[in-house]
Amino acid sequence: MSDWMDIAALDEVPQRGARVVKTAGGCVAVFRTAQDEVYALNNSCPHKGGPLSEGIVHGASVTCPLHNWVFSLESGEAQGADSGRVETYPARVENGRILLDRSVIAAQAPA
Repeated sequence: MSDWMDIAALDEVPQRGARVVKTAGGCVAVFRTAQDEVYALNNSCPHKGGPLSEGIVHGASVTCPLHNWVFSLESGEAQGADSGRVETYPARVENGRILLDRSVIAAQAPA
């Protein structure tokens, strides 16, 4: 069962930008594309732990600010020659507010 938590107004996250949300499961990066699509990923790059929320959002991808690894915002998969994956979380926009599924984030929290 979903347990949606309201984290911000859509307008509080800039287009092609991100916001970090601290949860019991760790830090989640919430991204907004130029087309106002919203995605949520673990904020830590699997390569060297770079803060993905500080990366460059382009299309439906984000580039890690440390070593330029590119991740799909839709799947969390590394793109190009790099391999790895970032955990993704359900996110949606409802009535101009960004919502994250708290139950999924809690279920993926480290033991």
